Amino acid sequence: MPEVTRFAPSPTGWLHLGHALAAGRAAQAAEVAAGGRFLLRMEDIDGPRCRPEYERGIEEDLAWLGLVWEQPVVRQSERMALYAEALEKLRQQGLLYPCFCTRREIEEEVARASGAPQGPDGPLYPGLCRRLSAAERVERIASGEAHAWRLDAASAQRQLPPNLSWRDEGQGEFVADATVFGDVVLARKDIPTSYHLAVVVDDADQGVTLVTRGLDLLPSSHLHRVLQHLLELPTPRYAHHRLVVDEAGQRLAKRDHARALRTLRQEGWTPAQVWREIGL
Repeated sequence: MPEVTRFAPSPTGWLHLGHALAAGRAAQAAEVAAGGRFLLRMEDIDGPRCRPEYERGIEEDLAWLGLVWEQPVVRQSERMALYAEALEKLRQQGLLYPCFCTRREIEEEVARASGAPQGPDGPLYPGLCRRLSAAERVERIASGEAHAWRLDAASAQRQLPPNLSWRDEGQGEFVADATVFGDVVLARKDIPTSYHLAVVVDDADQGVTLVTRGLDLLPSSHLHRVLQHLLELPTPRYAHHRLVVDEAGQRLAKRDHARALRTLRQEGWTPAQVWREIGL
């Protein structure tokens, strides 16, 4: 069966060698010549940081590498209604609660708690707003107080069937754990969605059959599998690949301008050199 894959960068900076590996892996897996589909999706929900020149740069870099993707390019900023629908479905299941905490309040609470639980991205949310009564929540929302929406991870875990699993083609079978990221934010105060919610909705809506992405996102697949179950969405297969690292062994970041593809192009690199450099 032909694969449907996607490369989904955020237009918040220039692509680097790590992005080339991710895009190349997805395009290879799609095998467009054999009837597969390789999609390009702009994860542009972070409005202030996303810029048109970065989006143009992404397409220029990918075209320079010789990649061809299906048109039109999907932009998450144009799909907020889909995310709102998914969010409401979770809310109707009693799995969301409003969070009024500022970042500083969360940091102070974590600092006060010795041995705060840790997740893949650092300390887990300490649950301050989970303890609010229903009346307090309603009153604060009615007053216009800014709030995010968090997943009640413990409640979500209780709703999962035993041994709800997902499979990574290189790492094997995993039993999904809704608590990996704790009470994760699914809709932010300034943006009515989050990476985790949007990516799950988009992959299902676009018919993605195989998600290829870096090993740093392996823990996210636990949460994504949970959301797929709760939202009654299909589950794609996963293939998490190695990361491109710098001389110090650190994962490349967009701030690493020396390895940006546009910089390498300006220095005279060819696409073939890039593919050799990243082992494709």
